[in-house]
Amino acid sequence: MLFKPKNMNKGDSIHKKSVTRILNINQESKQINFLDTRYYQRNGEYYPSVTYVLQYFPKNKYFEEWLKNVGHNSDIIAKKAADEGTQVHETIERYLKGEKISWIDENGRTNYSMEVWKMILKFADFWEKHKPTLIESEIHLFSDELKIAGTCDLVVEMNGEMWILDIKTSNSLHTSYDLQLAAYTACWNETFQEKVTRNGIIWLKSGKHGEDKSGKKIQGKGWEIYEPSRSIEDNLKSFKSVYELFKLEHPAHRPNAEALPTEIQLKS
Repeated sequence: MLFKPKNMNKGDSIHKKSVTRILNINQESKQINFLDTRYYQRNGEYYPSVTYVLQYFPKNKYFEEWLKNVGHNSDIIAKKAADEGTQVHETIERYLKGEKISWIDENGRTNYSMEVWKMILKFADFWEKHKPTLIESEIHLFSDELKIAGTCDLVVEMNGEMWILDIKTSNSLHTSYDLQLAAYTACWNETFQEKVTRNGIIWLKSGKHGEDKSGKKIQGKGWEIYEPSRSIEDNLKSFKSVYELFKLEHPAHRPNAEALPTEIQLKS
C-alpha cells in the first residue's frame, strides 16, 4: 500500500509559507545528547531541552499504578513505545516531504507493525481532510529569555491561525504535554515575527470514533487535535515553576562531562 500527499511531487519544498526570523541560530549552536539528558548549545551557554526539564513534572497516580503493575517490564514496554513513536515521527517527516510511504516493500515484507501503520494513516487522514499549511517541521526552537531549547514537531497555519502541534503516540495524554506546548510557543514567539496563537497535540491513539458533528473540534476515527483547557500563559507559568525545580538539581546547567573509554581489553 502506497500513501503520498496530494498535489506534492518529489523534491517539492515542504515549507509553504515564509516567516520572518527575529533571532538567528549561530554556527556553534548544536544539540547535545548524553544518555538520558539533552542540552542545546547556544552562544557559549547550555540550554536544557524542554522535555528534559519536564522530567521533573510529577507523574500522576495512573502512571504509578501502571508502574506497580508491570514492575521490571516497565523499561521494555517504555522502549517499545519509544521506538514506535520514533518510527511514526520519522515516517511522517518523509510523508510531508512528498515521499511515497509503503506498508509492504517490493519483497512482500511489511515495513511497519500494524499498530504503527494505523497511526501513520491517522495522521495522513488529518492532513488530507484539514489541509493545514505547513510552515516548519522538526524545527529547532530556543528562548534566550528562558534559556531553554527544543525541537517542535510541526508549525502550521489552519483557518488563518498559526499553530504549534506536537505528535503523540502514547496511550494517554499527560498534563506535562500542555506545559511543553506552552514552552515551544514561547520559544517560537520570541524568535519569529509571525506569532503562534494556538497549540495542540495530534493524538494518534485517541478513542474518537469519527468527525465532530458540531464542527467545533478537529478529530477523526482514532485521532484528534487536543487543545489544552488552560491558556498558553497559565501553562507557561507552570512550566517556569517546574524549571525552578530542575535548576535546584542542575545548578550548573551543563551536560555531564564524564569521559568514558570506548574500548576495553583484558591485558595478558
